[in-house]
Amino acid sequence: MHHRITWLTQKLRDSLEWLQYKIVNKEVRTLTLQALPFWIASILTGFVAVAYEKLFSIFEHLGALLVIQYPWWSFVFIPVFFLLSWWLVWQFAPTARGSGIPQLMASIELANPRHDTRVDKLLGIRIAIVKIASSLSMLLGHGAIGREGPTLQISASIFRFVNRLLPSFWPPVSKRIMLVTGGASGLAAAFNTPLGGIVFVVEELTKTHITQFRTAVFASVIIAGMTAQALLGPYLYLGFPKITPVGFSFVWVIIVAGMVSGVAGAYLAKLLLFLSDWKNKHFKSIPRQVAFVLGLGLLFATLLYLTGPQTGGSGKDLMNRLLFTDHKQAKWYEFAGRFLGPVLSYLCGGAGGVFATSLSAGATLGALIAQVLQVTQTNYNLVILVSMVGYLTGVTRSPFTSAILVLEMTDRHSAIFYLLLAAMTANLVGFYVDRKSFYEHLKEKFMGEAS
Repeated sequence: MHHRITWLTQKLRDSLEWLQYKIVNKEVRTLTLQALPFWIASILTGFVAVAYEKLFSIFEHLGALLVIQYPWWSFVFIPVFFLLSWWLVWQFAPTARGSGIPQLMASIELANPRHDTRVDKLLGIRIAIVKIASSLSMLLGHGAIGREGPTLQISASIFRFVNRLLPSFWPPVSKRIMLVTGGASGLAAAFNTPLGGIVFVVEELTKTHITQFRTAVFASVIIAGMTAQALLGPYLYLGFPKITPVGFSFVWVIIVAGMVSGVAGAYLAKLLLFLSDWKNKHFKSIPRQVAFVLGLGLLFATLLYLTGPQTGGSGKDLMNRLLFTDHKQAKWYEFAGRFLGPVLSYLCGGAGGVFATSLSAGATLGALIAQVLQVTQTNYNLVILVSMVGYLTGVTRSPFTSAILVLEMTDRHSAIFYLLLAAMTANLVGFYVDRKSFYEHLKEKFMGEAS
């Protein structure tokens, strides 16, 4: 097998060398050859993102079915699947745990020849495979995780792999720009949100001026997104929720929803960081870690039993119920489940993101806010959407990305100013909870771990 891979790699290098000499104009040749790795990696990212989305959906529904069909057995199989998810990461790729976005951010900061070995600890094909396997195991236990953060780490690993295949005669391609572009392509393919991918790069992934990488990012986002659409069709992540026009007098509701959801999201991030540090301090030995993960599995099974199966998974079905049915009211324990579920799942130490779970928690909180403020049912959807933006902003501290993502997921351009207002309000109140975002704190930890 190894000889066959070596032979295929050599054939690819020979073909690339032949291509280099077929393009006569030197400037055109350089630009084409520099762009080619981005195009190839983007296509691969589109295929892998779609395959991962299909697997994620299958395993998410399997996990929900197991919990519904065998509620008492869930106290056995949930801890087992949580333990398997943790073991895969612990045994094969420790940096595959969690979301994946902090690992990508750390890799971008370390992306220079002196730190190649450090980046190898954060990104790679083996890490991507473990990431997928661990998250699927977590889903069989109906863990409350998302696939969007993992997709970014997987896509950046693909871009890095393609970059490392380039032969010595190839025009230089920036490793940092490859990783930044990989993150943007992954987000665009995961959510079918090209603008969200571009904005996320500018807002979160890099401090470099956009003129230095805009062509590569734009082209790769388009290619990865078109590849995903070719396989899945021109879909929306959440569809077209109905929104009724509101007047200026409704702005105070938007501000309140943004503030409450932003504080909730910021405190979720703070709680996750506090409990992660506590876990690392008191559960260092392997037997203690195993006992801790099994205990988390039992707690999560108890939470599911008390709050219902909607507490597990990404929460997409819950968002669809709130946005597209007449059953828009939420129970307080539904939000409690969507808040605590990701905490227990994340602390397990397996792979799984917090993007989608934050959106579903925000949607549930939005329904509660609409009930408390006695908003008419025709305006529930708007409050739910702005709370989704606010909650995600509180966690990630990326207001423009959060607003654009929800906008593109729902195609509700008429609500753009309300989404932006909620995002800015949530970002402001989140700053008073913690000056750094969840991802920034974890980025520093992973940079130390990769040393």
